[in-house]
Amino acid sequence: MPIPVRRMRFTTWRSLATAAVAALMAAFLAPAAAAHGAPRESTPVYSYENAIRESVWVDTGLDGDSDGKSDRVAVDIVRPREPARQGRKVPVIMDASPYYSCCGRGNESQLKTYDANGHVVQMPLFYDNYFVPRGYAFVGVDLAGTNRSDGCVDVGGRSDVQSAKAVVDWLNGRARGYSTRTGAATAKAGWTDGSTGMIGKSWDGTIANGVAATGVKGLKTIVPISAISSWYDYYFAQGAPLYDSGPDWLSGYVDSPDARAKCAAVQQKLVDGAPRSGDWTPLWTERDYVKDASKVRASVFLVHGMQDLNVRTKNFGQWWSALAEHGVERKIWLSQTGHVDPFDFRRAAFVDTLHRWFDHELLGYDNGIDDEPMADIERHPDRWTTSALWPPRTTAATTLRPGTGAQDGVGTLALRKGSGTRTFTDDPALSETDWAAHIDQKTPEKAGFVTGALTRDLRLSGSSEVTVTATPTTSTAHLSAVLVDLGPDTVRDYAGSGEGITTLTDRTCWGASTTGDSACYKETRAATADVGFTVLSRGWADLGNHASGHGVPLTPGKAYTITLDLAATDHVVPEGHRLALIVAGTDKDLIDPPSSTPTLTLDLARTSARVPLVGGAAAFARATAGSVPAPAASVLDGVRDPGAALRVPGEGR
Repeated sequence: MPIPVRRMRFTTWRSLATAAVAALMAAFLAPAAAAHGAPRESTPVYSYENAIRESVWVDTGLDGDSDGKSDRVAVDIVRPREPARQGRKVPVIMDASPYYSCCGRGNESQLKTYDANGHVVQMPLFYDNYFVPRGYAFVGVDLAGTNRSDGCVDVGGRSDVQSAKAVVDWLNGRARGYSTRTGAATAKAGWTDGSTGMIGKSWDGTIANGVAATGVKGLKTIVPISAISSWYDYYFAQGAPLYDSGPDWLSGYVDSPDARAKCAAVQQKLVDGAPRSGDWTPLWTERDYVKDASKVRASVFLVHGMQDLNVRTKNFGQWWSALAEHGVERKIWLSQTGHVDPFDFRRAAFVDTLHRWFDHELLGYDNGIDDEPMADIERHPDRWTTSALWPPRTTAATTLRPGTGAQDGVGTLALRKGSGTRTFTDDPALSETDWAAHIDQKTPEKAGFVTGALTRDLRLSGSSEVTVTATPTTSTAHLSAVLVDLGPDTVRDYAGSGEGITTLTDRTCWGASTTGDSACYKETRAATADVGFTVLSRGWADLGNHASGHGVPLTPGKAYTITLDLAATDHVVPEGHRLALIVAGTDKDLIDPPSSTPTLTLDLARTSARVPLVGGAAAFARATAGSVPAPAASVLDGVRDPGAALRVPGEGR
């Protein structure tokens, strides 16, 4: 049952007639609030058209481009004029990005634009249009090495994170800012109270995670959307390459012309520090924010698509668990989409929720958002449920075990320990959709294990692990493990070009507009597919990483045991459907194949899946009691093959 959505006031908001009218309204805002109790919602009382637009260059204290001068990052600011006149300070919403000039932000790929004086005219996305009239400043930071900033892009490393952290420090009076890129005239942020919230999708949200992990004072909240928590897990899965390139390619993709001319040494460090072997190196340690979750002071409102095959969902699962361990205030939205912004799959509810979140975290309004359910989860396209806690308190890791089964080539999945072996040969031409489509048939490239039809719904909530004991025939081998819901459904078509959305031509408006910066954006609707199965969680590994973070050659004929980390999810396998575990080799287009073509033999007695079930083993026992055998063999329909995953976090939507 969908949750009720609070009606959003999203009619086109025109600028107020004059700045004087806005100032008059603002002047009476505080007395009215005092007379009627504490405010619960910021309202658009300030002129967006007359907002102050300025640029500042903040000293990062680094010299990434080795030109003998400290790097300065460009900070474009849009803030309401009236509070400054009244001597009132405002909080800041910040998006630090490498994409403001090269690639664009949002579903319409907006870029920053500037007037003849170098002041920002168009700030991408709706944040400034919507929040500046409500008494916030919006700050767009060009990461070092991009757009108008000095330095070099180091892809999630010290320079990237310091680009934004230095700005938080400047907003709180702890760093130097200048009115020009090269001049000596200083600029101070006397107009802000220093309270800062960071937001952004993909690389931008990743920087928010990284800055929060420094524990910087003044950062009150972050809203990471489809964000990375450990860059190793963007590029590799336990040694198995997820992409055919490394961070050096990505750095070159977003570098400004100045950076390309100066940053060859940084590029080489990225090459040397990220070997294609998948070995863990100091470069990855520097770019692992999860290890520093204990330093996080900011609250976190996390959003991720459960079918995101760009920034894969292990990234949000491990970050969420680490934040929970350290008691960080947090909220989460999980959609059925791929790499898509919530503004483009649940627009009205997102703007409303984000508004109340920032009002609570940055303005201190007691609006009740902290008393609402922790999690919103999309069960079917545009149908959402809530969870008071996530994962629910009754969730327990439950060990499920594969067995040989009565039907040739179709194994069982149950609580009891199995026996025997299953053999498959890696076929890099096939993917998880091919394996699942033929789950009820014996095929040479996979080992599949299936429950009977469930007699009750079964909910998985969190991250799974699959432990595999396998004997390879060659010195290299990659493994994949996937969990599949077998049964008919209508889902968002995450494998389509829109990754679960279709962009329409009609527009709706979310804030105030100016001639150069419209607040009106194209509407979307869910792009759906009717399927006979849904892959709900995935994990991959290089079997050569069985003992450590460094791959080693395998000895053919020797058994190895490795535990694959599967991506976090929240999924209900309905009554009448079946739950399947598939173990195979290369997952086409989602991992790269090994250098050989191994045949692997699974020892079923030493192979298992630990699955986060709401209700634990007892729930699984009830759901499988009296279940009926598998149906006659048939080919099931799923979404199309996901295809080659994007290797740019933030590209597209």
